[in-house]
Amino acid sequence: MKQLYLLFLLAFSVSMYGQASEMTLILKDTETNLPVEDVTVYILKTKQTLLSNVDGKVTFVLNGSSNIQVTHSSYAKVTVRSSALQKTDNTIYLKSNINDLDEIIVTKQHPQKILKSIVANSVKKLTVPARLKVYSREFFKMDGNYTYYNDGLMNFQLFGKDKNFKSNILVEQNRSFGLMFDQINADVLGYNLNDIMQNYYNFKYLEPILDNGAKKEYDFLIKGYSANQDYNMMIVTPLDNNKDLRDDFKIIYDWKKKIIIEVSTVVSPTTIANIKEKKAIGSKNIYKSLFKNIYRLDGENYYLVSSKEEIGFERIDKNKTTDIEVRNYFVTTNFSNQNYSYKESEVFKDKTLYNKKNTILSTYWDVSGLTATEEEQAIINQLQERTN
Repeated sequence: MKQLYLLFLLAFSVSMYGQASEMTLILKDTETNLPVEDVTVYILKTKQTLLSNVDGKVTFVLNGSSNIQVTHSSYAKVTVRSSALQKTDNTIYLKSNINDLDEIIVTKQHPQKILKSIVANSVKKLTVPARLKVYSREFFKMDGNYTYYNDGLMNFQLFGKDKNFKSNILVEQNRSFGLMFDQINADVLGYNLNDIMQNYYNFKYLEPILDNGAKKEYDFLIKGYSANQDYNMMIVTPLDNNKDLRDDFKIIYDWKKKIIIEVSTVVSPTTIANIKEKKAIGSKNIYKSLFKNIYRLDGENYYLVSSKEEIGFERIDKNKTTDIEVRNYFVTTNFSNQNYSYKESEVFKDKTLYNKKNTILSTYWDVSGLTATEEEQAIINQLQERTN
C-alpha cells in the first residue's frame, strides 16, 4: 500500500509540474537596486510560502492565476497578480519605510517585563494543533572546504499547549551528499529535529534575556518601527563590562496584538574580541554566530515561517585546530490547521537526517520555498559529484 502511495505521489508531482509554469521573482530595494533577502512570498491559490534568498530570488510553480503577497518587516507590502508576470525572471521593487528616526519609547514598565508578556502571549496565540510542511537545508564546512550537504521535505504535526508543545515528524523526501565527520556531528549546537519546533514555539532562544538576572547583564531599549506603525522594535545588547559570549538581540513585535513578528540574534565582533581565547583540548572559540526567526499572522493563524542559523568556530584538538562552520535553514512552505493521518511506525524519531537513506521522488528542492543561489548550487553539485 505504501509503495502504491509513493507511485501515486510521484505521478501526481510529474503531472503537476508538467502542466504548470515555473516563475521567478527577483525582489529588489527601490532606492538601492540591491536584492532583498528574507522576503516572504505567499501564493494565495496554493497557500504556499516562499522566502527570498541572498540574491532576492524566489522560484515557484503555478498552474493558473493567483494573487501573490510580498511582505518584509522593513518594506511596504506588495500584492501582484501572477497573470501579469512573465514566465522568466520578474523584478519587483520594494519601497523601504525604514529611516534613521525611529524614536525611543519610554515606558513605565521595564522593557524586560514587556518582553515577558509579549513572549507569553505569542506562545498562547501560536496556532496548535497544526501541520507545517517544512523544507530544510544544511551546509557543513570544515577547514575552509564544504564537506556535507543535506536538504529535506518534512511534515511537522504540532500538538500540545503553551510550554508543552510537541511534534511528530514525517519525512517526505530527502537527500544528502558528502561526508559527515564525527567532529561536526558532536558540534551542531542545539540542532535536534525532535525538539527544534518546540524550541521555536516556546521562544527558547530568548531565555538568556528573560531571566531575572538579565537586567544586570543587558541593556534593554524599545524603539518605534518606522517601517510599520503597528510594530515596535526591542534591542537588547550586552553591557560593556560583559566578559562572556552573549548575543545582541532584536525583536520586532506587533504592539497592538502583542505578538512577535521577527527575532534575530548575533554575537557582535566587539563581544567576540573581548572574550578570552580558550586553549583547552575540546574547547571551542566561536567567531561567528547568528540566528533569525520570522513568524506570520494570517487571519486567525499565527505560525513559524522560517528560521536561519549560522555558527562558525575553531575547535581545539590535541594536535591541531579544526575550523567548523554550519549553516541551516527552515522554511514553512505550507501551513494547515488540519491534522494528517499517519502510522506510529512512520514517525521519524532520529535527531537529524544525516543517516537517513536518500528518498527522491521529485525535484522538490527547486520549488520548496528557498531557491539555491548560484554559489550554493555549485557547492551542491560538487558534493554530489564527489559522493557519486
